Amino acid sequence: MESNDLPSGIIKRNFFLHIHANRVHVHSMKPTYTFGLGIILGFLFLIMIFTGVILMIYYTPSVDMAYQSVKDIVNVVPGGRIIRNMHRWASQGMVIVVFLHLLRVFYTGSYLGKRSLNWVIGVVLLIITLLSNFSGYLLPWDQLAYWAVTIGSNIAASARELTDLLGITNAFDPGGFLKKLLIGGESVGQAALSRFFTLHVIFLPLSMLILLGIHFWRIRKDGGLSRPLKYANDKGSTNKWYAWPVLMWTELGLFVLVVLVVLFVALLADAPLLEQANPSFAENPAKSPWYFLGIQELVSYSAFAGGLLIPVLYLVFLFSIPYRDREDGYVGEWFSGKRGLKVVWRSAVFAFLLVVMQLFVIIRFGWLRDWIPGISQWFVMLINPATITGGIFILLAEVIRRKSKSTRLGALALFTSTFVALLIFTALGIWFRGPNWEFFWSLKQWPVI
Repeated sequence: MESNDLPSGIIKRNFFLHIHANRVHVHSMKPTYTFGLGIILGFLFLIMIFTGVILMIYYTPSVDMAYQSVKDIVNVVPGGRIIRNMHRWASQGMVIVVFLHLLRVFYTGSYLGKRSLNWVIGVVLLIITLLSNFSGYLLPWDQLAYWAVTIGSNIAASARELTDLLGITNAFDPGGFLKKLLIGGESVGQAALSRFFTLHVIFLPLSMLILLGIHFWRIRKDGGLSRPLKYANDKGSTNKWYAWPVLMWTELGLFVLVVLVVLFVALLADAPLLEQANPSFAENPAKSPWYFLGIQELVSYSAFAGGLLIPVLYLVFLFSIPYRDREDGYVGEWFSGKRGLKVVWRSAVFAFLLVVMQLFVIIRFGWLRDWIPGISQWFVMLINPATITGGIFILLAEVIRRKSKSTRLGALALFTSTFVALLIFTALGIWFRGPNWEFFWSLKQWPVI
């Protein structure tokens, strides 16, 4: 009988074969199935670690010296500009790719079955990726960084809208606690810079490294990458390739490609660096990092609903997906077949029309406060685009679940609609919000000061 295993001695001496199984299924190697997104994330993380260590040698985490140390890295240190650019664009790439990876895993049902724990670990890694990026945002200590983190810290304190309405903020202030925990006080200063530096160079990278190790281990322990049921028990040698050297050379080629792309972008585009941070001169518009602009848009309608309620509910939904949806028959199948694909594109169109219609009303006619100046803040907090959109999406998903008697189709509807809404709100914040958070079609329409 033919053995599918390599000699144990080779595996013990080969780190590559400790990460991967010694044989991989042909379906798992299809570029259109995984797009290599998980491996790309790992390579981007390695680039960030390598460039970050070099930057840390020359950086000084002090409000008096941070900005000048960054300028010295860019203008004085040989190759410093390229290293900083690579670090910046690799981190931005990680944010984009981690969301794409989340989409791939969800739409192929790769969280189903015994892979539920790895889905949860992946969501935690998504959060750490965002926090790692956000913590690095403040380190240059320029105007862009200072006011972006100021906005982010105010979003962390969004629970104060509710506690203020209840009149209990002086006795119970969870929003203020989170803000002080994040930046060490009510305003961004040395305490914030020290905390962000520690998070960025020690706590978050170590957490990500540990969880990535567990994540890769779980993939191997759970039987490798997910694949459709018709391949699940396929152990024939004709449908499997040796990880060494086939997969090794594939990943090595992908690594070289990722490095070249990051280097190419770093040569073409410099990481932004404005004038030194000035707490007395506010940026207008003051915007959070682009990946939080969707939340900032929702916060502009209601701090509590947009900054706390909806994001928390969304995270609860993400964490609960593999425990509510247990239809293992769809594992490894894009969109769970034609029926699921129909739900996905219909949900996307519905979400697009709903959000755009709401934004048209808000931009053209205003909202409750504009219609009824004396209206209670309770109504503003409870009835706004964040709560309305979230409520309608939940209702839509529940209707689809009951009508189809499929938790998978309900999850597809809710996941798709919320992600489309997030994209629209984020795009609005990036390209169409100007001074005083007003809507402008282009930068040319901004008022001249």
